[in-house]
Amino acid sequence: MIYALALAAALAAAPSSPGIVGVWKTPVDGGSTIRIEPCGEAVCGRVVGSPRLTAFPDQKDARNRDTALRGRPIAGLLILKLRPLGPNRWGDGWVYNPQDGGTYKGAVQLTGDGRLRLQGCIVAPLCQTQTWTRVR
Repeated sequence: MIYALALAAALAAAPSSPGIVGVWKTPVDGGSTIRIEPCGEAVCGRVVGSPRLTAFPDQKDARNRDTALRGRPIAGLLILKLRPLGPNRWGDGWVYNPQDGGTYKGAVQLTGDGRLRLQGCIVAPLCQTQTWTRVR
């Protein structure tokens, strides 16, 4: 009985994120790839690759608005952190765009056709949306 209660508590505490865990392709720059994985109570996304990163593997985060962070490598860069909000929805976090060096309020929704709809906002309604596809 104690084991069952401990197991139930552990499952309840686990982030409800398996729907978006995996590798995703963005529609920008010829299709960058981002790996989304659990990180504590949230999900985090890191840059896995892109055509530009293949051509120039030593790219740095040169456009970061914080000059102290401009030496960070793009490969493996943490670009999103979001927490589960409900079925197929994550938000209450941030999305970083290395193309302009800006960090934005972020939200994601897993659509019925298995795509990921990502939105980054300076402040609503000043938002941009991208649709990512899962890499198989």
